[in-house]
Amino acid sequence: MRAMARSPTTGANSQIANGAAVREDAKALVMAAIGELVHGGKAEWNRTATGELELRLLSGEVFLLGEACVT
Repeated sequence: MRAMARSPTTGANSQIANGAAVREDAKALVMAAIGELVHGGKAEWNRTATGELELRLLSGEVFLLGEACVT
């Protein structure tokens, strides 16, 4: 049986796909934790006038939740 040649980008493509899956898993975990804070009454979140998602903790900290980062 003849072995098929692998493209040099085959490994890179699977790494990119795995990285995207890891990012989505991490994002889901963070959003679940934030949801628990909100559900537990320790935080509130709402949309700003510009459409960003704002998280306000009862201790006073305020965070803007972006697609790829939290500020």
